[in-house]
Amino acid sequence: MTISERTDNEGIVLEVDGRVDTNTSAQLQEAILSALQKAKAVTVDFAKVPYLSSAGLRALLLGHKQAFSKGSVLTLANPTDFVKSVLSSVGFDKVLHIAHTVR
Repeated sequence: MTISERTDNEGIVLEVDGRVDTNTSAQLQEAILSALQKAKAVTVDFAKVPYLSSAGLRALLLGHKQAFSKGSVLTLANPTDFVKSVLSSVGFDKVLHIAHTVR
C-alpha cells in the first residue's frame, strides 16, 4: 500500500493505493493522525483500495475519533464497492463521513 498526500484549499487529501489490512493499517493510521495535526479537514481517498480488513476499520475509527475530539472533519472518499459493503456491514457507513467524489 502507498499513501500520497496533497494539500488543497480545504485541507489535506490522502490518496491510498492498495490493500488496507493487518500489515498496512498502522501506516494508514499514522498518515491520518499526522494529517489531522496539520489540517482541520482531511479526506482519505479510497478509489484505489480493493480490500479493507478489520484492522483498517480500526485505523479509520481512530482517525474519526481524533477528528471529532479536535472539531475537525475526516472524510472517506470514493470507496470501492467492496469497501462500501464492509463499511455497511459493520455500520460504519452511519458513523464516518463518506463522499463519493474527492475534492
